[in-house]
Amino acid sequence: MQLEHLLKSSAMAALAAVMLAPATPAAAAETSSAANASESVMHDRQDRRGARQERRGGNREARQERRGGNREARQQRRSDATGGEQRRAPRETPTVERRAVERTVERRQERRADNRQERRAETRQERRADNRQERRADNRQERRADTRQERRADTRQERRADTRQERRTDRRVERRDDRRDNRWERRDDRADRRDDRRDDRRADRRQDRAEERAVGRVIGREDRRYDRRVDRRETYRDGYREGRRDARQDYRRWDRNDWRRNNRYDWNSYRYRNQNTYRIGRYYAPYRDYRYRRLSIGFFLDTVFFGDRYWINDPWQYRLPAVYGPYRWVRYYDDVLLVDIYTGEVVDVVYDFFW
Repeated sequence: MQLEHLLKSSAMAALAAVMLAPATPAAAAETSSAANASESVMHDRQDRRGARQERRGGNREARQERRGGNREARQQRRSDATGGEQRRAPRETPTVERRAVERTVERRQERRADNRQERRAETRQERRADNRQERRADNRQERRADTRQERRADTRQERRADTRQERRTDRRVERRDDRRDNRWERRDDRADRRDDRRDDRRADRRQDRAEERAVGRVIGREDRRYDRRVDRRETYRDGYREGRRDARQDYRRWDRNDWRRNNRYDWNSYRYRNQNTYRIGRYYAPYRDYRYRRLSIGFFLDTVFFGDRYWINDPWQYRLPAVYGPYRWVRYYDDVLLVDIYTGEVVDVVYDFFW
């Protein structure tokens, strides 16, 4: 019991010291609260251990007393059963037993009262400790929430101030730019007016000169037309038709081997060095069901096969010679054909030209 009272007094002294401690800064408060909490936990453990030991001792004593009382009751029953003399024994034995039983009952009641008081004290201490911890946690949360709100409010105010300043600066810059633009526009308008005046003067002068020239041209045209008519008649009489016929014959005289002997048109070696140039994509025939047929010189094509979408407009890109008159280089699948677009005749062929 003395140990129990000592532990209780130490725990109460610690609690009183915590309650009467003066307020300190935040860091000192946290350290002191942690130390007090650890001390209170240690004292609670010691109190619980002392209470357990006392309970165990009291239970042992009660068991021993019960066993002794039971033994005495058994002996008394045996003595009563043996005979009349023993039954008439002195009446002091039941009184002793009653006193012992009363003592055990009183001890039990005292122990129960002590245990109740101890339990109540423990529960009170635990509740107080829990309440303190809850209050501290609540205070911390409230402080954190307050600090967060203050920071958010400060950041909002700073952002608003920054945005206001930025807007003001932007407006000033825009006003300056507008003023400069207006100045330049005024200058441009003045320059445009000057140019318009100059152009009008020049146009008037040109118009006057053109009218003067027109009068002279009309007279000169009539003379020129008369001269042209005379010249045409003379050329027609001298064989104009024969000249055109000779020109057509020259167009048909395409030399298939001459351009192949010239190293400038060595398309095969050029294609080996520049392969991507000869990859020009898929060939789309003019008819849906049409298939490739190997064509030779002298074959006559239909007009849809040598339309302008099949022409090779830049022959030198593929190291082909330039053509003249009615001739055109035409793509036919991967082959290249030289076609007379007037008649559709194939004049020259290069097989497997494109990749």
